[in-house]
Amino acid sequence: MADTLSERQQLAYIAAQAADSRVNLEIETEGMTLNMGPQHPATHGTLRLLAKLDGEQVVLAEPVMGYMHRGYEKLTEVRTYPQVTTLINRIDWVGSFANEVPFILAAEKLMEVEAPPRAKWIRTILFEMSRMANVALGLGDMALQLGATTPAFYAFRDREFVLNQIEAATGGRFHPNFDRIGGLKDDIPAGWIAGTHDAMARIRSFCDELEQLVMGNEIFELRTRGIGIIPADVGLSYGLSGVNIRGSGVDWDLRRDQPEGFAYDEIDWKVWTHPDGDSFARFWVRLQETREGTKIVDQLLDSMPSGPVMAKVPRIIKVPAGEAYVECENPLGVMGYYIVSQGDLVPYRVKIRSASFNNVCITPWLLKGVYVPDIITILASLYFILGDIDR
Repeated sequence: MADTLSERQQLAYIAAQAADSRVNLEIETEGMTLNMGPQHPATHGTLRLLAKLDGEQVVLAEPVMGYMHRGYEKLTEVRTYPQVTTLINRIDWVGSFANEVPFILAAEKLMEVEAPPRAKWIRTILFEMSRMANVALGLGDMALQLGATTPAFYAFRDREFVLNQIEAATGGRFHPNFDRIGGLKDDIPAGWIAGTHDAMARIRSFCDELEQLVMGNEIFELRTRGIGIIPADVGLSYGLSGVNIRGSGVDWDLRRDQPEGFAYDEIDWKVWTHPDGDSFARFWVRLQETREGTKIVDQLLDSMPSGPVMAKVPRIIKVPAGEAYVECENPLGVMGYYIVSQGDLVPYRVKIRSASFNNVCITPWLLKGVYVPDIITILASLYFILGDIDR
């Protein structure tokens, strides 16, 4: 009898719980609007994310951009072509030399000028080193956003060796202003090749340490695997590029597919992709590309041709009338410059296609339905620089 009564009590309890659940489903809860940012410029830049929540789940997320708009496209119209490089290497300030290259290539296309082979080699090396300095910081920062401070310190420590070599060659640590129409400002100094080999060894060691610290970490994998999945077709429809699309399995890299103006087609290297399309995949591809970049630089250093680093160009640069568009595989993705010239000392119009704008534009689609902690993971995995958005 006692057992029967206990069973009846259990059934009554279950029925009461079910009734409570039905009542809870009928009660409408008021949503909450969460303002994330605008953040201080000392971070990656100033972005405001307006998120509407149902409990801890995102119903709608809207990025609010424009806090850092500095009018690069209009400012180029009042600067001579050589002066423009001083301006545009501040767009993505973490990979500044890489910003100069597509603009210079577009101007060279209009002038029908080609840089000498040695200049192409050095240009490609510095381009890859800018990528390393940029992406190493992104890798350390993503781990930091998820609570791991050590990888960020390692990233700041080891990217200094790359910046040392960039400064030794260009004279500028953060804003080199080294690329020129027809080649480069100067040749590399004595001892630079050996020092750069040493820096590449340090970056490979950094990649190995990061793989041990982060990739096998249970918390990191739980926070990133299956989080922020971007199907390849959706990513392409939003214009994603770089790691953010290669992390969705798309084998597309302009360094291999459009190597004009560079020396990538003179060496053996690999384009890395990952099929999963989640936050973990994007981190993994960035790590592999950084390691691959050291192999690219080492090969170019060992095969560098001799000769001049500047073609014969007029002392006063006056670009012939016409239009040209050139895009390159920059650290954050595809960056392109569309130049319209009327044959003057300054460009008539310049349109800049930066990678970060598209990388941020997918956030309303990508963040819908995720939970609040996952917002940080996804934004860190997209890795954008706000100066690269507000042009």
